[in-house]
Amino acid sequence: MSVRLFGKLAASVLLAAGLAGCIDVNVEVAITSPSTAKATMTQIMGADIYSMVKMSAESGEMEDDSFCAEGELTENSDGSAICTITEEGKFADLDLGQNEGGMTFTEAGPGLVRVTLPMADMQAELGAEDNMDEQTRQMVEAFFEGRTMTIAISGAEIVESNMSVSADKTRAEQVIDMLDLINGAADLPDELFAVVRAP
Repeated sequence: MSVRLFGKLAASVLLAAGLAGCIDVNVEVAITSPSTAKATMTQIMGADIYSMVKMSAESGEMEDDSFCAEGELTENSDGSAICTITEEGKFADLDLGQNEGGMTFTEAGPGLVRVTLPMADMQAELGAEDNMDEQTRQMVEAFFEGRTMTIAISGAEIVESNMSVSADKTRAEQVIDMLDLINGAADLPDELFAVVRAP
């Protein structure tokens, strides 16, 4: 499954007819200065699914869309696999879907950055408004049952956020149930945001 960090997240997460859906996705954006950040996307695939994906890749069936084609792959002793993709640099240089309605960074005062992720558009893009036939819906539910996507934003201090803020106020996090997101049942605001004081 070929993914760029966040701009392609919807495509990577929802392949309704493919095994790639059976993953948990964690996206962490750490503000490193008033104009830079480090973004990390981690995808965790269970052993049963990863063995099938690996066999397909070895047989040449999934060359272009192989799991972790663009990241660092870790194969665990239990047969599961973790794919980690990391980018670091100026906000405009990070591939977080800024030009496609993805995550945005705006100045919110001296040393403050407002990080915003529109959720209404993502929910629509992931199929909440699509009419699926019953067979497709059952397949999607089987793939995404119990799977989550975690969005986390961190920095020197979280000044304001509509996500869960850690006790030390350095991290804001939202855990999203993938099936709820796809079905349009996720109780989410139109956008997730955090105002972060840069280190």
